[in-house]
Amino acid sequence: MNEHAVADRLTAADFATDQEVRWCPGCGDYAVLKAVRTVLADIGASRENTVFVSGIGCSSRFPYYIDTYGFHTIHGRAPAVATGMLLANPDLDVWIITGDGDGLSIGGNHLLHILRRNLNCQILLFNNETYGLTKGQYSPTSHLATRTPSSPDGSVDNPVDPARFALGCGGRFVARAVDTQIKQLVEVLKAAHRHEGASFVEIFQNCIVFNEDVFEDFTAKANIAENQLQAEPGKPLVYGTDGTRGLAFDPQSLGLKTIDLADGGEALVHDATNHNLASALARLENPDFPMVTGVLYDNPGPVYQTAADSGESSRTLRDVMSSGLSWQVD
Repeated sequence: MNEHAVADRLTAADFATDQEVRWCPGCGDYAVLKAVRTVLADIGASRENTVFVSGIGCSSRFPYYIDTYGFHTIHGRAPAVATGMLLANPDLDVWIITGDGDGLSIGGNHLLHILRRNLNCQILLFNNETYGLTKGQYSPTSHLATRTPSSPDGSVDNPVDPARFALGCGGRFVARAVDTQIKQLVEVLKAAHRHEGASFVEIFQNCIVFNEDVFEDFTAKANIAENQLQAEPGKPLVYGTDGTRGLAFDPQSLGLKTIDLADGGEALVHDATNHNLASALARLENPDFPMVTGVLYDNPGPVYQTAADSGESSRTLRDVMSSGLSWQVD
């Protein structure tokens, strides 16, 4: 990149709009917004080629706060709108912003299909395990026994795990991050942007009003070392104070187990192209295992736009209307 191009690069502040950011004081969305603006500046994004698409929910205010093109669509349909954009103009840099309710309830069908089709975009799912915009009802990701206005006796629904859902739908890039762990969040978002195809990032986001500290067991500063493993491709899967614990293959369960590295054990090295390993990491549950964040899976495959832009699918609407495959009803 030449000096003129570097001088013309936008800063994080350049991606701020004149709109008042309206989330509850202390909401984790503020941290995510800061991280996304930082990433846009670092990757040299342009306003003219970048689009943010959202559905309905607290997180879906995002397009108002990023000075690029944006669509605030209807509940759960952001992936469908983004699909149309990307087929019309495959060169667009599209970011989909959704929440656990928007993306995994009414929008679950649409999220499934954009992942399996592998359109080239970034999907950020803010998971706070609640419907914050509509006053704290339980969501598809809420833990069992969660008490809310819509589940006063405690939720009896088995929760959806976003990362496992994305892997099961055929997602080729699946990652997790935490709203306030900005350094890791920025790096994960950059990795998602580098990936060619659909990138899915679950962001653990704190709803300070209706579900405060729901992820505290692995996000509180005092708990991160022992209860969170930040996976990095090509590096050992270690965690714990001073990196004294790790994950290893368990031949009995054909899964993973925790080991004490001081006993001479050797931790697995993270291979982000291994779907079986990614699935095993996504399945680990507290309190027996750490929550695994970072890039779980990154294994590019055929991108939908490339296939859709060949053969008959590249015909225009006029071509279709004059092909003899249509008729007029009087």
